[in-house]
Amino acid sequence: MVEVMADLLLEPFRYGFMRNALAAGLLTVIASSLVGTWVVMRGLAFIGDALAHGVLPGIAIAYLLGGNLLLGAAFGAAVMVGGISLVTARSRIGEDTAIGLLFVGMLALGVAIISARGAYAGDLTTILFGDPLGVRTDALWTLLAATVVTVIVSVVAYRPFLALTADRAKAATLGMRPGLAHIVMLALVAVVVVTSFRSVGTLLVFAFLIAPPATAVLVARRVPVVMLAAIGFGSLAVLVGLLLSYHLATATAATIAGVSVLGFFVVLAATSLSGSSRTAR
Repeated sequence: MVEVMADLLLEPFRYGFMRNALAAGLLTVIASSLVGTWVVMRGLAFIGDALAHGVLPGIAIAYLLGGNLLLGAAFGAAVMVGGISLVTARSRIGEDTAIGLLFVGMLALGVAIISARGAYAGDLTTILFGDPLGVRTDALWTLLAATVVTVIVSVVAYRPFLALTADRAKAATLGMRPGLAHIVMLALVAVVVVTSFRSVGTLLVFAFLIAPPATAVLVARRVPVVMLAAIGFGSLAVLVGLLLSYHLATATAATIAGVSVLGFFVVLAATSLSGSSRTAR
């Protein structure tokens, strides 16, 4: 029985492509959990979704021209972040409305560009869902660099991010420059999306930004603990998702994202039952 379980757990990772997929997933989880914690705590899940889709036109243009997809995604993210800041600063509409407008516009533009080529379904699926099992060594180095940058910025900007999360007006009073902190936070989200879309896809990176941090918030209160717990939950989702996709022959990225979201509801049920038991006693 032990040998059977060992084979089920270890056999998939005898292959290089599975080890690469695991490494890519873990690096993505570290970066997305750090920035995703702030996204969840500030109630900005919509902006994570919008940025995950907002890079689509840049990727589509680079894809059709045979250019670098990473640069295309970076261009799309820059347009998205710049557009949100510009619309919010130059009009009286709220930031959520600006995000919604650019979200729909960028997504529609990306789909239109891809469909114009005549290979809509296949190309869009590749861009949205990525190819975890096809991750190469150069992509791992890119993910590692993005993770290091995310860790450094998260440490340096911890106090401004924390003040911005607690009270924007008080952050301004304390000289924390909440406007700049907000833009830096958006940039970090964009970095995570741009560097990880090949491993989890532009659509499913949203799950990594939201699900592990949301799960961690259920069991932790202090921000550093939430971040560590989010990394733990996300890493477990990557490992379980890879094993399930290998043995059940399911789509890898979708399986990992599904496990991540399922983990949230499992922890939610467990904490709810625990709370009910304490109340009864």
